[in-house]
Amino acid sequence: MNQDSGNQRGQRHVWGGRRVVRCALHMAVLSAVRFNPVIKVFYERLLAAGKPKKVALIACSHKLLRILNAMARTGQPWNDKFHAVIY
Repeated sequence: MNQDSGNQRGQRHVWGGRRVVRCALHMAVLSAVRFNPVIKVFYERLLAAGKPKKVALIACSHKLLRILNAMARTGQPWNDKFHAVIY
């Protein structure tokens, strides 16, 4: 969420949505960037592109949430080869 007023531009913050889900996802993504090969490669690519660490973590949590939603929708288990994106 932005903190803008007129011509003044403030710092952006993440605070919307479901707090319990956001907190659980944050803890999951902290572990995923260390041990999950798919999320780890994605996180390192974002850092190499010059993104700040917190921005890269939020992007990884969004990616993890999309993967988990797709897994719940299709009923399929985790598959590294399916979720890995080759750049």
